[in-house]
Amino acid sequence: MAATAALALAFMLPLAPPSQLQAAHPLVWLIVGAAGILFLAAAWRSDQWATIPGLAGATLAGTASLVLLNDPAVSGAARAGFWMIVMACWLAAALGVVNLAAAKHSQGKRRRAVDLLVPLLFGLTVFYLWEVVVRGFGVPPVLLPSPSAAATKFVHSLPILGADFVQTFVRGVLAGYFIGCGAGLLVAILAHRYAFLGRGLLPLGNFFSALPLVGVAPIMVMWFGFDWPSKAAVVVLVTFFPMLVNAIAGLNAAGHIERDLMRSYGATHAQALTTLHLPAALPFIFNALKINATLALIGAIVAEFFGTPTQGIGFRISTEAGRMAIDMVWAEIALAALAGMAFYGIVTLAERATTFWHPSYRT
Repeated sequence: MAATAALALAFMLPLAPPSQLQAAHPLVWLIVGAAGILFLAAAWRSDQWATIPGLAGATLAGTASLVLLNDPAVSGAARAGFWMIVMACWLAAALGVVNLAAAKHSQGKRRRAVDLLVPLLFGLTVFYLWEVVVRGFGVPPVLLPSPSAAATKFVHSLPILGADFVQTFVRGVLAGYFIGCGAGLLVAILAHRYAFLGRGLLPLGNFFSALPLVGVAPIMVMWFGFDWPSKAAVVVLVTFFPMLVNAIAGLNAAGHIERDLMRSYGATHAQALTTLHLPAALPFIFNALKINATLALIGAIVAEFFGTPTQGIGFRISTEAGRMAIDMVWAEIALAALAGMAFYGIVTLAERATTFWHPSYRT
């Protein structure tokens, strides 16, 4: 009802300084009227099924506002009528997301579809609000470009972005990630076997993890050069300690009963490690892998600020920001975000495939 009232106000309030614009957009007002009808239908239903007409009305209201932004009289000088349409779209979308998130009776594939749809709709709503606020208020692109401008730059710069991705992620992040996580796990196994190593290495690892990244990166560049090995070295330092701490905690997670059982069987340390301690540590190890999936990318990008060849995500962000090409900066940020999300998702899928027996995955 609140969204319907907002649309009703949009018919009475001006969209932009020249109030004659209402007559110049008959198709837009037809779409707005259809959105209002859908909102009334959703209010009449007042149940879970109200989500469908509510989200459909939000889609129509959002489409109408984006079409209006193509009018030079509205873009950069939007008035109350335009913002009423935006408010109606936001209210309906928010209610739709809340209703979907609160759904309790769906099972199986429907439940998984809803779980995927909720964050997708939330993200689309955020990007929609970003787009209309930037273009509606006429925010200068130097301060904050619209998502559409950043997406256009992203599509037109795919060759550059591809080369930056290979330089930063494939060469720097992946190499450092596997070396750092592997070294942390190996040291954790040794520390579990020999207690004095655990007592000695944990404080040392804590010391290295506390080193400021902006101070370590220039040193790594001086030691390993300007190419990807210096970035991989920074990633190794960033990822080593989280893996060490989590793996040691996981290796010690097995209960006394299980350990006594292995001793009663006369199992060697290697047998106990492979059949008891490592399986029990898998959830802890994957926690470290997921944490390091994002830390590694951040470390490599920051390291590129202090010296790199003429490509890389961090290099491009630094140089394009100096040129005031903020749309390219946001395109690189989007590339880094997509790479980090995909990497995190792959690690999560591997976790589900190997730790399906864990209580957190039982239904």
